Amino acid sequence: MPHLNRSNAPFERRIGASAPDATGIVHLGLGQFHRAHAAVNTALAMADKGGDWGIVGVANRSRRIIDAMQAQDYLYSILQLSPEGTDVQLVDVHRKLLVAAEQPGDVLAEIADPAHKIITLTITEKGYNKDSATGKLLVGNPDIAASLAGPDTAKAPLAQLAWGLVKRARESQAPVTVLSCDNMQSAGTTTREMVFEFLEAAGVEAPVLDYVTNQVSFPNAMVDRIVPGTNEETKAQVEKILGLRDEAPVPAEQFTMWVLEDHFKAGRPAWEAAGAIFSEEVEKYELVKLRLLNGSHSLISYLGGLSDSPTIPSARDKDFVAESVRAAIYNEYLPSIDLPTGFDPDAYVAQLFHRWQNHALGDKTARVGSDGSAKLLQRIVEPAIRLLDLGEMPHEMALTAASWIACVAPPAGFDPGAIAAEMEEPQREALAKATAGATGVRDHVERIMTGGFFPESLGSRTEFNDRIAELLGIITSAGVEAAANDALGK
Repeated sequence: MPHLNRSNAPFERRIGASAPDATGIVHLGLGQFHRAHAAVNTALAMADKGGDWGIVGVANRSRRIIDAMQAQDYLYSILQLSPEGTDVQLVDVHRKLLVAAEQPGDVLAEIADPAHKIITLTITEKGYNKDSATGKLLVGNPDIAASLAGPDTAKAPLAQLAWGLVKRARESQAPVTVLSCDNMQSAGTTTREMVFEFLEAAGVEAPVLDYVTNQVSFPNAMVDRIVPGTNEETKAQVEKILGLRDEAPVPAEQFTMWVLEDHFKAGRPAWEAAGAIFSEEVEKYELVKLRLLNGSHSLISYLGGLSDSPTIPSARDKDFVAESVRAAIYNEYLPSIDLPTGFDPDAYVAQLFHRWQNHALGDKTARVGSDGSAKLLQRIVEPAIRLLDLGEMPHEMALTAASWIACVAPPAGFDPGAIAAEMEEPQREALAKATAGATGVRDHVERIMTGGFFPESLGSRTEFNDRIAELLGIITSAGVEAAANDALGK
């Protein structure tokens, strides 16, 4: 089977327009989500308004996607999977690809280039190196600590961004926008704070700080599209439809949403032509997504992982999972959100349940359940504290925490199973160390909740920790369905 390239590509399947040779965007964190979301929106924007918005894509360490896309003349496909059918479309917007670990100087030069007007990021929540307890930069993180010495030592993506802005300040002072496309509350604000703390820790001169203050914007944005990992089945489906072998396809659902603050220092693509919403209520949309979709997604993944459900749809199909998610949304998440103007929560929730039942997409439970130590901080803390302050017990938030602990930091003698074992958890070793020698389930929970993995404002709430321990005890003795039913008051 011939491989996809520019000489044989069926451009009638192209999304939007091809980018010109000129590049205007640098993207740090070249992976699945960027290629299915911001890249697609940029292609559609250029089809409507044109512009020099080709993308320089930067992978942190891995060459896998870089090598595949270079061999295909920067082309790749989106495999759109929905209950209504399957389709394959091509994206043609990347014009240069780099690996930061191998070409650190080139990455800084691209960030500093005044022709580049936007720096976008998908470096995951943990990539911002924000201390969950203090909200400050983790200057003791090995990659951050090593990167403070100077641009030649920059290892972490956040450090590469910061040193690139230093170089830009010293060379041109051209305005630029830094746009986080990660799943975080106030992602733009967080990026700005972490960049400033890094620059201050690195001891850069005052004019650089002034430049970042006055000439660099960090708009907040909410991003939404479910994008599972690529596997051989993905490639086979693309090959069957396209008649060509694509080594870098991206599977994705049909649904996509992007809400942004329109705070761009040096212009932007016409993303509204792709359906993006520009709003000053981004933080409200963020909370809707982070809690209703992402928080529920976490609960589905941990309940599913503990009940041998390999995919999110197979977990969602179980009645006890669906009931738990509805209770979490309507009793605990929705009351904690000041909704955007004109927002219809019932319609949104109905749409969520439809998306979670997309068996064609087959999103892996283990993928969604990964990185829980970072994700849950964004999702369950404030809704839980709100109810505790009202004298009420947030049973579903406690169930989310208990099922997460059961999956990635199980009490001695409990085996959560193969799906939980596949979940990537950066704090797994630290959690195991913290709970070593625990005298029982209650002590096990106490060590996690007060051990720096959650903010003290929640970890110190004895009544909440008691409820987590009760539910964890039920999970380990009677199973996760019994625990979910207990949380539901059955």
